[in-house]
Amino acid sequence: MISKELLDILCCPETKAELVLDGDFLVSTDKTTRRRYRIEQDIPVLLIDESEQLDLATWESIMKKHGKQV
Repeated sequence: MISKELLDILCCPETKAELVLDGDFLVSTDKTTRRRYRIEQDIPVLLIDESEQLDLATWESIMKKHGKQV
């Protein structure tokens, strides 16, 4: 599990946007890129080439679940 302290300093490597923890993923709060990064064995894989771009509806759902503005 990623600690709150670590989550507070991590950011999206592409846009420098805040990340939210959603299960085994970190999701960028940037609406344009909507990147989702996986977490393997408690280690975030923050590689743009290995990230997934979420569709708008999925991204909005995750942001609302975590109390973020969409």
